Amino acid sequence: MSSSIASYASSSSVPPVLAEVVRSGFTEGHHRGSLVVLAADGSVELALGDPAAPVFPRSSNKPMQAAAILRAGLGLSGERLALAAASHSGEAFHLDLVRTMLAEHGLTPDDLQTPPDLPLDPVEAEAYLAAGGVREPLTMNCSGKHAAMLAVCVLNGWDTATYLDPAHPLQRLVGEVVAEAAGEPVASIGTDGCGAPLMAIGLVGLARAFRAFVLAEPGTAERRVADAMRAHPEYVAGTRRPDTWLMREVPGTLSKMGAEAVQAVALPDGRALAFKIDDGSTRALGPVLARALGLLGVDAPVVSRVGRAPLLGGGVEVGEIRAAF
Repeated sequence: MSSSIASYASSSSVPPVLAEVVRSGFTEGHHRGSLVVLAADGSVELALGDPAAPVFPRSSNKPMQAAAILRAGLGLSGERLALAAASHSGEAFHLDLVRTMLAEHGLTPDDLQTPPDLPLDPVEAEAYLAAGGVREPLTMNCSGKHAAMLAVCVLNGWDTATYLDPAHPLQRLVGEVVAEAAGEPVASIGTDGCGAPLMAIGLVGLARAFRAFVLAEPGTAERRVADAMRAHPEYVAGTRRPDTWLMREVPGTLSKMGAEAVQAVALPDGRALAFKIDDGSTRALGPVLARALGLLGVDAPVVSRVGRAPLLGGGVEVGEIRAAF
């Protein structure tokens, strides 16, 4: 950890600038937010903004949701478990495995309660539309998680029609796992974009949760999820996604982004980070993530790849979005 890192929080109610938008040498905009970096022992090394304030981690909660599914008795492993914690790109291998997971438990894509959507990856979405595809629940990026949720309901004899109800036994268990991993109570329950209940925790709690997963004892639900995600990162995201690149190219890294510009990462020695861009702009994710990884001492070519966010003018690169801390 760099000795230049200080721990401090914003003295203002306005979040600090985490990234700036620079076009033709002129700073035309800013992305504000909060961020926390944890040392290997779990102590806070860097705090920007208010990382203790509750946020909706969105899909960064998926490892905890997958761990709850395991605790409820579903024997997932390998690619299936990685897909249960995924925001998949909608590539053919993702969709094929979702279908298989459903069929293994007597279910079909019609049982999914994900909203109809196109593949998350723009390249996949263009190809899908060109082939005559239409928005379907199956192609929504959370369909792997929902397939696993439905499967564990079948296994336990729980109602599949109400599996997204916050009062459902599965969702109550998810809430318990989130609070336990984060080391803090769930501050609020909302509805995620996929329709599943969404538990709010602070960014410090989110970083702690990811740290807990990579440090968990082998064989525990938490460690099984972390190991599956790290062994099969293309099932967690896709072939053109930063989470995949990081987990593939920085051994032992656990990484998961969430909608509204949330990101959490843990390294195998327990160092971890979590942040949220206040305006929800995902275009600032890469530069902020790359800077935070640099502060953690991660020195790998993939960091520069993740952090590149060029701005174009007339089809030519004329600027960039860059970290400002």
